[in-house]
Amino acid sequence: MEQALRVSGMEQVVPVLGGGSRRYINLDNGASTPPLSEVSACVEQFMPWYSSVHRGSGFKSQLATRVLDQSREVVLDFVGANPATHAAVFAKNTTEAINRLAQLFDFAEGDVVLVSEMEHHANDLPWRARATVGRVAVTPDGELDLADLERKLHQYAGRVRLVAMSGASNVTGFVNPIHAIARLAHAHGARIMVDAAQLAPHRRIVMWQPERAESIDFLVLSGHKMYAPYGGGALIAPIAFLEAVRPDQWGGGAVKLVAPDEVVLADAPDRVEPGSPNVPGAVAMAKAMKVLMSRGMEWVARHEEELTAYALRRLREIPCLRIYGSSDPSRTADRLGVIAFNLGALPHGLVAAILAQESAIGVRNGCFCAHPYVVRLLGLTEADYTAHRAAILHGDRSEIPGMVRVSFGVYSTEADVDALVAALHRIAAGEYRDGYELEARTGEYSHPDYQPAFDEYFALEESPVSKNHYR
Repeated sequence: MEQALRVSGMEQVVPVLGGGSRRYINLDNGASTPPLSEVSACVEQFMPWYSSVHRGSGFKSQLATRVLDQSREVVLDFVGANPATHAAVFAKNTTEAINRLAQLFDFAEGDVVLVSEMEHHANDLPWRARATVGRVAVTPDGELDLADLERKLHQYAGRVRLVAMSGASNVTGFVNPIHAIARLAHAHGARIMVDAAQLAPHRRIVMWQPERAESIDFLVLSGHKMYAPYGGGALIAPIAFLEAVRPDQWGGGAVKLVAPDEVVLADAPDRVEPGSPNVPGAVAMAKAMKVLMSRGMEWVARHEEELTAYALRRLREIPCLRIYGSSDPSRTADRLGVIAFNLGALPHGLVAAILAQESAIGVRNGCFCAHPYVVRLLGLTEADYTAHRAAILHGDRSEIPGMVRVSFGVYSTEADVDALVAALHRIAAGEYRDGYELEARTGEYSHPDYQPAFDEYFALEESPVSKNHYR
């Protein structure tokens, strides 16, 4: 493998159970990524020049405005959007971007939004309050069922306004054929939105296609998923759409003129971006995109494919480990480096806790904000779901269903995989400390002897309010 990109904190050591410390291995990149070293440096270099944007007459304001505009151009370039037809609207993250789009759409009674059964909650819940939501099925192993998408488009003929699909699953890593989905949606008079939170950091995206029917109308993404965790995200949308909608939020910066009985809105995208924007977040996200494009998204994909294939081969050594989705090392071109599994009958929360507290390996466990999809993959019955629901509503998450998930980044290595596999071998053999305790309210496990002194690693200074307010 070529040398992986570097991120902040790669050599950080953390305490482990029993004393001592180990280098932290972050295998939770599907949730959030650390900043690329070049991104951290870029933000630090920009901050002395930070100032208010738009209309400021000072040098710093003019420079910051120019940098913000350049960041929009980088976002459009990164996703292969046509700047003559599309604009980048900055947001905090993918969730906010999808919620903004849901509010901007002028849905009428009976309009339908089609989502899939694999969606993150962020691409499901915002549509429920705005339209009728139809769900496209997945296959038994969790892949999108394109035939069912076509059936649903026929079933709701004339009513589907939008097909909103994830570009890739945050549970199984399956990459969806977004341009084939676009062709089907457009053939039935619908638009397509791609939730690219997981896809954008891992694969090249080209929204504009020579075959216009295969072009992507809307796309959303998050900086914190792509090595720029500074609060930036974006909605890429048609300029004509943004110019025609009634803004969902109002305020300064979104208008040209305000009178007691008149409001003249600014041009897109400013008209749907009221208030002061997060310029450092936009700069960080744009810099991350430039670094990824400089290295080449083909390199990013190849690095991940090779590492995922290696991980799948190594995980086969553990007989009691079950992978959800594809476990075929020859199919890594069709998936991301996201692997969800369970280890025999051990609770997923216990496995995650042991990995963290004994081996300094950070993973994620649970349902990954995709509850219906995980329930489907686990094969839970209606009775199972009803029982779990009742327990959760009574504050008991001790037996909540779920999985363990590892997810790779551009800085992950085969050595990280080897450390994971070695730790899982020990856990499968029962070679871990006795005494882990379950907190029923949260469903989390922890060993009573694991009491790290967090303040020794990082802490904000105690604020005057916390010291004096209640004295």
